[in-house]
Amino acid sequence: MTLKDQLQHKIDNKTKPLGSLGLLEELALKIGLVQNTLSPKIEKQAHLVFAADHGLADEGISPYPKDVTWQMVMNFCAGGASINVFCRQNEMELKVYDVGVDYNFTDELPVINAKVANGSRNMRKEPAMTSEECNAAMEVGAIAVREQVAIGCNTIGCGEMGIGNTSPSSLLMHKFTGLSIEDCTGRGSGLGDQQVDRKTKILKEIAEKYTPATPEEILATFGGLEIAAMTGAYLEAKKQNMLILIDGFIATAAVLTAIQIEPSVKDNCIFCHSSDEKGHKLMLEHLGVKPLLQLGMRLGEGTGVAVAMPLIHSAVNFLNEMSSMEDAGVSNKD
Repeated sequence: MTLKDQLQHKIDNKTKPLGSLGLLEELALKIGLVQNTLSPKIEKQAHLVFAADHGLADEGISPYPKDVTWQMVMNFCAGGASINVFCRQNEMELKVYDVGVDYNFTDELPVINAKVANGSRNMRKEPAMTSEECNAAMEVGAIAVREQVAIGCNTIGCGEMGIGNTSPSSLLMHKFTGLSIEDCTGRGSGLGDQQVDRKTKILKEIAEKYTPATPEEILATFGGLEIAAMTGAYLEAKKQNMLILIDGFIATAAVLTAIQIEPSVKDNCIFCHSSDEKGHKLMLEHLGVKPLLQLGMRLGEGTGVAVAMPLIHSAVNFLNEMSSMEDAGVSNKD
């Protein structure tokens, strides 16, 4: 029997009707296959938040000013953001990286200084990043993952902070799925109808301005430093055969980019929720994946990863701890 058959037999033979744990059974099977074992474990799960500013924010594509990026990083440092709350609740190690915030954090703050530049460039005028900047940001993510592996972590999630970063995510989605800019563009952190129309026109203008060819060139042209760092983290996590937990719209744009570079990344991914941001559901459908949760969230930071963590533990725990029909002396159905 293949490992998949053995895992399915183990799941089916638990003291329950066939299929009665629904999506948790699919999750247990996936985790067992990723870890190549009948008895998977979640070890020292970690969450990496990458922060960066965006030159395109100067065009008013977000209702919030760029200063909110560094202010929210300070909130992470103080432990007061949603991602802090949910990581504490679920015993996830939280690491915050400055990949490109237009602000200098002091050394005593719990922010890892990995600054590649003080933000990406304004895409209406020039590509978001040079190839060198994009590669450097991707390496930030890769190094962050390797550091977690070195201390025994086998399960990783990523989040982001960057005012205006739904716009580069929409552009990456458009380029990699072929869907229209209209389908890929939403309200972000709370734009009104007229503001969304203006944002859509700006993104269409940018999409038509450049013709990059490779996934890496597309990421450098239309992405952001924190999105590039997440992409690098996902690629490295696959190399390390980790369980990769995917958050909402921006994180999915990053993993979509990683999958263009290395399609097998998808095999290790669990898509934690379906964001309320327009386009995320379409991106998940394009990837052919089923999210664990639908809570109407569109916050970012990786909050969907942390909120889904108890379900991931539940899937592993029932597989490892729930009695089989034989062990419990329960008659199986004919």
